[in-house]
Amino acid sequence: MRAILVVNPQATSTTAGGRDVLAHALASQVKLDVVETDYRGHAMAVARSAARDGIDLVVAHGGDGTVNEVVNGLLADAVTPGAPPQAGGSTTRTPGRGGGDPSEIGHVPALGVVPGGSANVFARALGISADSFEATHQLLNALENDRSRRVGLGLADGHWFTFNSGLGWDADVVGRVAKRRGKQTTAGLYLRAAVRSYFRPPLGRPALTIRIPGEEPAEALTAFVSNTDPWSYLGERAIHLNPGCSFETGLGLFALNGLGLPTVFKHVRQALTTKSNQRGRRLVRHDDLPMIRIDAAEPVNFQVDGDLVGQRTRVEFVSVPNALTVIV
Repeated sequence: MRAILVVNPQATSTTAGGRDVLAHALASQVKLDVVETDYRGHAMAVARSAARDGIDLVVAHGGDGTVNEVVNGLLADAVTPGAPPQAGGSTTRTPGRGGGDPSEIGHVPALGVVPGGSANVFARALGISADSFEATHQLLNALENDRSRRVGLGLADGHWFTFNSGLGWDADVVGRVAKRRGKQTTAGLYLRAAVRSYFRPPLGRPALTIRIPGEEPAEALTAFVSNTDPWSYLGERAIHLNPGCSFETGLGLFALNGLGLPTVFKHVRQALTTKSNQRGRRLVRHDDLPMIRIDAAEPVNFQVDGDLVGQRTRVEFVSVPNALTVIV
């Protein structure tokens, strides 16, 4: 088996020693090349090249951003060219970066993950240990026993995401945290960013219109889209928005059409303390959706897997079942 280990040396908990232990352990089972990333987008370029070269396995050692880049690189050319099919009237499937129908994915290398970031949401959702040495042992054991899992992914405006995406408040928070890169991305940093973004939204609170095939349009001020549960973590505490969401289901939607303090406190408390389905007068929530389209009255921030992509006035989110093989 030919494999590439992609290491982000700037990730929160990656170390040279941990990288060497991981590389040595993997090299005992596969023919291995090791690449350390030097710039944003480097991991994506390496993974895309690996897919083109017929590499069997790409292992991402870093945080969720590194994993996301690797996933987008692996799938960059994987979509069969052709006209995207229609779904739900004027709403269409968003084609992948390779063009065509994202449900028609060709062969791509398998993915391995050894966490090295601060949140590691995707890895933790798959049951991979947050400890890099234990995660390395899990990966080696899975390789030895030929154990893998097919997972569904989300596709939003041409960007693949593994665990969540969103427009509005959460993307504002991500943008604020990104400006503090170089600092430890602690739960406290995210909390401060959330409070500041709540009281001083950088782009205001433009109205969002949510369109789901077969449903009447709904209005909101912020929208969270999940590909699995939990939606994310605050330190060690899981944040549950759509508890029924998983890598085997469609997308989960959690949107609020009001952001008064009582509403926000109610849903934040429920998200942090229970896995039961939330209800509320200001809540728009759906599970297992094949597609969601969100239009904004003015440009709003847009994030995927905890990285700010930019600003958008329209995003289509598509669930793509069995998109990727993960060694786990």
